[in-house]
Amino acid sequence: MAQAWRCAGLSWTAGGPVLIWDGGRRSALTWGKTVAFGVAEGGARTCVGARGNMCPFAARVSARSTGPRCEECARLDRAHSVAADTLADDPRPYRVYLAWFGPGMTKVGITAERRGPARLLEQGAICFSWLGTGPLMAARRTEELLRAALRVPDRIPYAAKRAARAALPSAGEERAAEIAGLHARALGLTGWPESLEPAPFRPVDHVEAFGLAEAPAPVGVVGELAPGGAVSGELVAAAGPDLHLATDRGVLVLDTRLLPGWELVPGGGRRVEVPVRALKERPTAQDGLF
Repeated sequence: MAQAWRCAGLSWTAGGPVLIWDGGRRSALTWGKTVAFGVAEGGARTCVGARGNMCPFAARVSARSTGPRCEECARLDRAHSVAADTLADDPRPYRVYLAWFGPGMTKVGITAERRGPARLLEQGAICFSWLGTGPLMAARRTEELLRAALRVPDRIPYAAKRAARAALPSAGEERAAEIAGLHARALGLTGWPESLEPAPFRPVDHVEAFGLAEAPAPVGVVGELAPGGAVSGELVAAAGPDLHLATDRGVLVLDTRLLPGWELVPGGGRRVEVPVRALKERPTAQDGLF
């Protein structure tokens, strides 16, 4: 029987996307590389646990979920975190940013300064600019100010981000135009925390980093994995958690958040033997805060 591996997710480094495996092994992903694996026969997707601890219930997790934890472990994993607003005493500096994912889709967010642009790569931001740097609570207040004053959301559904990537403006200036206007309006607002140092508008474009400039548009999305299934294809692009793979069924998007919790075995070829759904059409405009 082939050795089985458990994937811990996708990470972005200065050199590009990297798959991380339980035990610390890493697989760097480069354009043209074959990504191939099968799902062990007779298995099931189980909770990956929380904060380095195994799930005490070995709970089953939905194959379609992008979250690999059961409800209890998800709650424990989010405890004492910036995202859950339970880490208000973190003394490290944080940055506020504006991120653009496609026409009409801009969000505001915060990330630890030490992480650099990693958070933006992980989210699949096509273009972004820093707004300012300061203590965590000052960054959080600035985020809330922009949400209220400029009606900029702090989250965008991932399916909308994915659909927008299929028809991006070809020029970098066009991709940066929306955040340029919002950045100028944001710096003109009153009520900025004094401890947050504003940053000038300096757009960073990720189209080349994601490999989207030359890659064919995807035709479908892997909907879920299943025991005995297989995914194999040539990597042509990647954005956020998504890998764009050239397969025998055309270019398909594999959301790597579907991998954790499964036992995976080596695969080959360019075949896809798991459920695939059509790629949603690109939205024409952002129609609400979320």
